Amino acid sequence: MARADRPDNTGREIRLVENPDGQWTARDLEAEVTAQGETRAAALAALDDVVAALAGEAGHEPTDEELRELGVEPDAAREQSDELPDILK
Repeated sequence: MARADRPDNTGREIRLVENPDGQWTARDLEAEVTAQGETRAAALAALDDVVAALAGEAGHEPTDEELRELGVEPDAAREQSDELPDILK
């Protein structure tokens, strides 16, 4: 999917690979993100979703209910700093 808002209007370069297990992998080479799907179309759709989320064009802050479903206490999650733990630095 080419994006008209790119100054050079070059669009996106995507690599699409069929894996030995029959799954498909789509990689956006500029954004350096990857997604998979059972079909080529599913892999490309998943990749579009990831790129849109990274660009702030999709997704949302999780609700308290969504956090609890993941086993996260919402108040504790909000009190944590944005600093990475030492092991991840």
